[in-house]
Amino acid sequence: MPHHPRIALALLALGAVFLAVFPLWGDTFYIRFIARIMIFALFAMSLDLLVGYAGLVSLGHAAFFGLAVYVVAGLVNKAGVTSAFVLLPAALGAAAIAAAAIGWISIRTTGVYFIMITLALAQMVYYFFHDQKEWGGTDGMNIDSKPTVMLGDLKLFDFYDRVQFYYLALGCLVAAFVLLTVILRSPFGHTLVGIRANEGRMRALGYDVQRYKLIAFVIAGTLAGLAGFLEAARATFATPAHLGWHESGHVLMIVILGGMGTLFGPILGAFVMLLMEDYFATLTERWLLIMGVFVILVVMLLPDGIAGVLRRVGRLGRRGAGDG
Repeated sequence: MPHHPRIALALLALGAVFLAVFPLWGDTFYIRFIARIMIFALFAMSLDLLVGYAGLVSLGHAAFFGLAVYVVAGLVNKAGVTSAFVLLPAALGAAAIAAAAIGWISIRTTGVYFIMITLALAQMVYYFFHDQKEWGGTDGMNIDSKPTVMLGDLKLFDFYDRVQFYYLALGCLVAAFVLLTVILRSPFGHTLVGIRANEGRMRALGYDVQRYKLIAFVIAGTLAGLAGFLEAARATFATPAHLGWHESGHVLMIVILGGMGTLFGPILGAFVMLLMEDYFATLTERWLLIMGVFVILVVMLLPDGIAGVLRRVGRLGRRGAGDG
């Protein structure tokens, strides 16, 4: 059940306005770069549904993201399909089916065993594409064309237009935020939070805990597939790195940095993490060392992430208003 402090809602509203007007004056490079950040924010939000609300720490979430990328690549390069009306449902469907299969096996375990089995199953998907020469092997493969949205001879949307794609990414991010907010405020969301807090008690009350976990796993995997479709359309490149545990670890760090158990935290975490990576990379070749130190400091000093700081500021503001 997401509770968004007023200060967080204010920042989100300001951020949404800023993102909406940024293409009007922003540099072309940063329009493309911020579109990538928004894709990873969507990816991180999908993982937070598992980690922050269901209490399921997955190290295999990138499997659904990368699988969607490869589905787009395969349909475009192997079958000559470019219609987004086919590519998007195929990418989402493949991610959902994979999430159902991996989730069905994984939710039968708990704790560190759940972490390890999600990692192992995701690595199986990773090595499948890693070892397929016709899929580019370790080098990956270029995607021959971006998706098309045509109504007869009329082009409804141009994926090659960076500004149009930017607004598509923004729209998907906002839609996913609203969808997850509605889901988590529903009885299903309340039940999910209850399972995270005390799984044994929820089972004793008669709830089918496994079913709720599996549904959450499929929803999260499908949203990760949406992020994968957008990344395939943005980068027009598929690589096994999209499926690897490094990518899963990266998005998990984004969630931790932003704050687990919130929907705005992963969005803030994605912007902070990727902007800092871009900045540190201009300073030194050893920028990963700086990022590692930064993440360690955040975990030690801000255990609830950036969202925790906003929550504390919001509570202090309400307390001050009450005293006044």
